[in-house]
Amino acid sequence: MERCGWAVSAIYERYHDEEWGVPLHDDRLLFEFLVLEGAQAGLSWITILKKRENYRAAFEGFFPEKVARYGAKETTRLMGDAGIVRNQMKIASAITNARAFLKVQEAFGTFDAYVWRFVDGRPIQNKWTSLKQIPARTKESDALSKDLIERGFKFVGSTICYAHMQATGMVNDHIVTCHRHGPVAKLR
Repeated sequence: MERCGWAVSAIYERYHDEEWGVPLHDDRLLFEFLVLEGAQAGLSWITILKKRENYRAAFEGFFPEKVARYGAKETTRLMGDAGIVRNQMKIASAITNARAFLKVQEAFGTFDAYVWRFVDGRPIQNKWTSLKQIPARTKESDALSKDLIERGFKFVGSTICYAHMQATGMVNDHIVTCHRHGPVAKLR
């Protein structure tokens, strides 16, 4: 069974086969990926995947309503949690982003309705034959990044946004020979 070349360990294989590129429309999970992608900045994704369950516990299930209420006490608790990346700016951005996330939900009904507008409501179906062809950013991720920043989000540069778009199925970046390319292409 052929996979995208980056799925080289059991944890990566599971993530690749079960989640990566699958269109996601659940606001809580979209928020989780937004926080995790921001936490990954400057690190490898495997580092975050290994800490994912710790993140879920530390951020109380990634309910944006809860995270938006975090203050100094919760920030101190998170900074002391060795199970997550203890970076003051990344932790602060998760809280800031939760508050901005709630404002987007208020304006658009759901974050899902907001974010999927950047791909006209349907996943972009790429047909890459090699990992080298996959871009780090696109005009869509540039537009999403710019809009998120204008709405007060942090750690949402275009590269982070493109990784978010890949993870949540807004784009299908499985290479064409990957066993997941075809099945993911049928999902909306």
